[in-house]
Amino acid sequence: MKNYMKLSALVMLMLPAFVQAQQQFSTPEQAAASFAKAVINQNEAELTEVLGDDWRQYLPDEKADPEAVARFIRDWKVSHNIEQKGDTAHLNVGQENWQLPIPMVKSDAGWHFDMQRAADEILTRTIGLNELSAIQAIHAYVDAQQDYYQLDKQYAQKFASSEGKKDGLYWPVSPGEAPSPLGPSFSPVQPGMGYHGYHFRILTSQGAAAPGGEKSYISDGKMANGFALIAWPVEYGETGITTFMVNDQGMIYQKDLGEQTAEKVQAIKQFNPDKSWQDVQQ
Repeated sequence: MKNYMKLSALVMLMLPAFVQAQQQFSTPEQAAASFAKAVINQNEAELTEVLGDDWRQYLPDEKADPEAVARFIRDWKVSHNIEQKGDTAHLNVGQENWQLPIPMVKSDAGWHFDMQRAADEILTRTIGLNELSAIQAIHAYVDAQQDYYQLDKQYAQKFASSEGKKDGLYWPVSPGEAPSPLGPSFSPVQPGMGYHGYHFRILTSQGAAAPGGEKSYISDGKMANGFALIAWPVEYGETGITTFMVNDQGMIYQKDLGEQTAEKVQAIKQFNPDKSWQDVQQ
């Protein structure tokens, strides 16, 4: 599988004040070599010649990550090749064959980097990576609930503990103390922030479509009869598409709730994966 690094970390250089036409190349190999040279030299003028003056319309305005730049340079020196299909080509580098998300396309004038198509590819990769991260976080949540149960013979009803207590999956610890079952990422400090583009909410009951039928996980104030979780994108279509649910058996289900995902998720109070939900192949 190709290892996808963030493009923004590679090419966040200052845009020069002058305007110039984007450079055209006779072959995609020439285009790739010019891009690599600009990155290696961290030459902002050369980079703009290769990518075009409007590349900042498609990439976030951030500074370059020195480690990512160094990684690209290292991988370029290890190996690089062009993957071409018709009038479109991609640059792959390194032993893991990481593919640059900016395609090179052929026109009557020659080969050039297509930043508009790159924006679509970057968004697709971001969504894919966020969804994979959400699934990994869900697995971590299941493990954390099981660890919490071993401590208190019940499952936690919230992510972050109350101050001075251990009534949630996370609590701060002093040096030398055992860590809490879960880190603080599920409960961001600022409202509206998510974890890798996703929000998470604990569900305290399940519906008739769930294995075992309808029931509450809470009895006498303690959630000892099971647990569940729902995860949904912070911004549908931007940070993710799929909504996920999991229960105490680790069974993860997924569904595309569409543009109204945020509103629909607020109405979901139970783990109740009917036939419209698909199980996630793990």
